[in-house]
Amino acid sequence: MNSKTLMETGFSEWLPLKTLALSNLPSDKAAVIVIVDKEHSGKEGSDILYIGRTKKPSKRILGGYLGGYGGKNTKKINELLFNQGYLEKAAISWILTDKPRIMQEELLAKYKVEHGDLPNWNTKKTLKVKPKEALLRRKEVPALKAKIAPKAKKGPKPKPKPKTVSTRKPAANLETSAEAEMPKKEETAAETPEKANVSDSGMTT
Repeated sequence: MNSKTLMETGFSEWLPLKTLALSNLPSDKAAVIVIVDKEHSGKEGSDILYIGRTKKPSKRILGGYLGGYGGKNTKKINELLFNQGYLEKAAISWILTDKPRIMQEELLAKYKVEHGDLPNWNTKKTLKVKPKEALLRRKEVPALKAKIAPKAKKGPKPKPKPKTVSTRKPAANLETSAEAEMPKKEETAAETPEKANVSDSGMTT
């Protein structure tokens, strides 16, 4: 990883820190910042000196790195620039992102994998996770969460389903009802001739 490969991934043009103006800086949006040594560009190894992040690029770069205001690491970079001659050869670039911390850790992890250590101006505390974990964390964590099923809450046991009563009559009952109905049909048939005789006698009279 070096200044050339970073530009291929979307970083801005490299600007010398010595001549940097407020108009050159991006609006105050979260960004990952990289400082490189221009004199080392194109040589073996990497020209990257520092990989950082900020929510206010103009304040961090002008007030911090160039002005000397800020935390311990920001003041260290200011001292390196002005007291050790890096201001003449340092250049800066940035990329705007909604997740600066994650991108910074991924870049640091990739740098460590390729070069065996962090950039010279980064402290060891900057990288809080192992290199491979930082590169794969966003892909692995959702998968693990998806596999973990929530524990089922204990509740009252479900009530047994009521037994359904069949409305169909048993075969024996069907035969009994059929036998009970048969005499009625025979009686009806027996009564029919008598009724016929009565009607016939009426007709004779």
